[in-house]
Amino acid sequence: MKIRTLFLSLLLALGALPGMAQTNAADGNVDLAAERARLTAERAAIEARAQKEQAACYQKFAVEDCLIDSRRKRRTQDDDIKRQEATLSDIDRRRRAAAQLKRLEEAAPRPQDDPAQRERAQAAQQGREQRAADHAKTRDDAAAQAEANRQKFEAKQRAQAAEQAKAARLQAAAPEARARNERKLQKAQEHREARERSNAERVKPRSPALPTPPP
Repeated sequence: MKIRTLFLSLLLALGALPGMAQTNAADGNVDLAAERARLTAERAAIEARAQKEQAACYQKFAVEDCLIDSRRKRRTQDDDIKRQEATLSDIDRRRRAAAQLKRLEEAAPRPQDDPAQRERAQAAQQGREQRAADHAKTRDDAAAQAEANRQKFEAKQRAQAAEQAKAARLQAAAPEARARNERKLQKAQEHREARERSNAERVKPRSPALPTPPP
């Protein structure tokens, strides 16, 4: 098939094809995650041993020679870890390439396919795409509704906080307001009493004139 030929040519150009034929036989059963975890643990153990060895070197007479030997040993062990990691990476690349090739072959139309089967496959694909679109829309709608609810809740919280602050200010100002009102009433009472006294003094009758003494 043209797609397979094109894909294989691309793999050749990238250098990923060598050994692909042996993938299933040679490395098909390799657990990449477990192997990588093992290498991580080995690297940590190498680091711990190196630190312990180097600490011991300072207790020896030939400190520098001991340190050089310890570093050489650690470098050799690190190189071996790196080679194993490179092998795992190569296996991973080959597996991915094989999976991609399989997907391309499955997606490509084949002359021997039955037209009705192709139509069913297309309808099934369209159905999957529609369901995916529906699910995406549902998620978007749910996210939009959640955001709207959040904004509404925050607005309500702000309004309640403003009302509470207003009530607190009014409550704090209430004693002073009552005092002002009482002072105002007291002044009005005093003014009224003063006016009543003034009016009473203006209308008070004069005393009768004294009798004229006899000659």
